[in-house]
Amino acid sequence: MERNRLSIRDMCFIAIFTALIIAVVPIRIPMPTGVPMTLQTFVIPLAGVVLGSRRGTYSVLVYVLLGAVGLPIFAGPVPGGIGAILGMTGGFILSFPFMAWAAGIGAAKRNVLWLTLWIVIGMAVNFLCGMVQFMIVTGSSLEVAFYGVVLPFLPGDAIKLVLLVVLGPQVRRLLERSGVLV
Repeated sequence: MERNRLSIRDMCFIAIFTALIIAVVPIRIPMPTGVPMTLQTFVIPLAGVVLGSRRGTYSVLVYVLLGAVGLPIFAGPVPGGIGAILGMTGGFILSFPFMAWAAGIGAAKRNVLWLTLWIVIGMAVNFLCGMVQFMIVTGSSLEVAFYGVVLPFLPGDAIKLVLLVVLGPQVRRLLERSGVLV
């Protein structure tokens, strides 16, 4: 059972993963729709797998809040502020904490099938939220949104899924064995 209070160690891990999410923002592939391909959708569920659902979600919430108050740390066309949250990539951004939470839930099962299922659920919610907000902001149809902001991302997300399922638990075990992560 998780403690109610965060320790200094917890806060440090949360800060490290928040910094890691920010660090991968410049690694992106621009897409015609304005929604870029990024490594954030790898690091965010990795936070959940490695830190657990609670700390992983907190690290992503800190990231989202820092961007929402204006730090230019988002990968989309608007790099920070409430405009990014309300813009065409805002649905993706707002669903990031759920991605970390879902991956953390899956990782807690310590079973590759459950981990895979929960990461896929997190990715699906991310796509759904992102697609809906993209449609609302741009006035696009469901078909245009699907072909523009979901379909091109599926091959890369399949690779991210495999890497998360294979590497995520190994990183967590390594940190647990070393006594760094408790």
